[in-house]
Amino acid sequence: MNILIILVPAALLLGLLGLFAFFWSLRANQYDDPEGAARRILTDDTPDAPPPTDDRARD
Repeated sequence: MNILIILVPAALLLGLLGLFAFFWSLRANQYDDPEGAARRILTDDTPDAPPPTDDRARD
């Protein structure tokens, strides 16, 4: 049970550190991508696939 004296504060410290890093990244505009959305609409994401063949018609 004595290990909890070390693990609980360590877990709280790491959680607060992660929360701080998340809020820092929000304030630093790390999640903004104005150029990506403008270019993404112009690209075609579907690959050119050959038309499906109907194997039943060959019999």
